[in-house]
Order: sequence, then C-alpha cells, then structure tokens
Amino acid sequence: MDDFLLFLAVGALAQLVDGALGMAYGVVSSTVLLSFGVAPAAASASVHAAELFTTAASGTAHLIHRNIDWTLFWRLVPFGVLGGVTGAYILTGLSGDVVRPYVAAYLGVIGLYLLSRSFRKFPSRPVSRRTVAPLAACGGFLDAIGGGGWGPIVTSGLLGAGGAPRFVIGSVNAAEFLITLSVSLTFVFALATGHWEEAGDLRVHGLAVLGLIVGGVVAAPFAGYIVRHVSETILLRAVGILVCGLAVTQIVGLLW
Repeated sequence: MDDFLLFLAVGALAQLVDGALGMAYGVVSSTVLLSFGVAPAAASASVHAAELFTTAASGTAHLIHRNIDWTLFWRLVPFGVLGGVTGAYILTGLSGDVVRPYVAAYLGVIGLYLLSRSFRKFPSRPVSRRTVAPLAACGGFLDAIGGGGWGPIVTSGLLGAGGAPRFVIGSVNAAEFLITLSVSLTFVFALATGHWEEAGDLRVHGLAVLGLIVGGVVAAPFAGYIVRHVSETILLRAVGILVCGLAVTQIVGLLW
C-alpha cells in the first residue's frame, strides 16, 4: 500500500505538470522507476502502460476546454507513431543510455531559448509542416527509448517555432495517446516474438503502474483547466524552467 500511495502521488504530480505544460509525465515517472532499480526497457514499458489511461484522460480534458488544433494534431500523429515504434523495438535490444547526452544538450538549448522568448513578444504563427514532421518523429523515438521525451521534445520545439502555447500543449497531449498506444503494442510484439529477451516478469511492477494510472487520471481534468486560463508568458517561463531543470538533472546523472 505504501508503494501504491507513493506512485499515486508521483502520477498525480507528473500528470498535473504534463497536462499544464505539455511535458514531464513520462520523464518524471520513468526517473522514479529507474531510481527503484527498474531496468530502462521495463521502466519505459511500465510508464507507457500507465500513459494509455492518463493520456486518454488528459486528451479528453483538453478536448473539453477546446485546446486542440486538429490540423497540428493530424500532422503530429503519423510521424510520432513511426518514431515511437522504431524506438520501442530498438530499446528492447539496446540500452537507452547512448542517447541521453544528446537529449540533455538539446533540452538545455531549448529551455534557455524559451526563457529568453518569454521576456520578448513573439507573434504566434502556424508551425510549418517541415518543422512538425522531424520533431514528431524524434519525440516519438526518444519517448520510447527513454520512457519520456515526447512532451519535452515536441512541445518545446513547437513553442520555439512560434506555436501558440495553449494549442501546442493541447494538441501534443491529445496526440500522445496514439503514440503511447503504438509504443505499448510494439513492446507487446517484441515480447511475444522473443525479441525482448530480458523482459523478465513485468507483473512485479503492476502496483507501481496502477498508482501512476490512478494519480494521473485524477489530476488530468485540472491540467486542462490550467492551460486554458494561464497567460502565455507564464506558460513559456514555466516550460523553459522545467526543460532546463530536466537538462541539468540528466547532465548530473551522466556525470555521476
């Protein structure tokens, strides 16, 4: 019960931040699981299993509050699914540690840029198709490899390209459900075909996954409300600080 309550609190906090800022559920949840000694591939599979429920709840909340740009949504989905499937299949046979230095460097640059942008007025503009496709593919790939990364990569990239925070965050959160579904099905396929030889018994993480699910589903409706009513400047600064914090955390982890 103590473990369940711990992961319930983690799931609620992570989803509140993720739904309001468009990132962090996977990163926060995976980091906690890894700190408990869970292997990277098992941590990613567990988080994506939980995200099947939390992303559905989060996407519904953003739909109710009209935070979704459907044109952007359908541009994100196919490339995000492609990147996620590729990353999940590779992860089941390879350690995700090899990509972490590149993710940390990217997040640091983007975080600083968003912070500087929050102090100047930039006109919001439609994000070009040429920007969306590589961001979605990269975000899906890194999300599967590291157990989190869709939000930090895609949300920060789209905001940096001039997207309106409310609709970027809503659209990215809504699209994440389909990316999560594709990644989870890839883990199941890798397990069923014997490609994932070191999977072990994933049922031992069931209590943690259940806690993440319950906490995330409870917090999701509040996140949809927050992103609709908080100003663009505050959102940009919060995202920038969060991204820089994630970058510093990853760099410290690499050094130690």
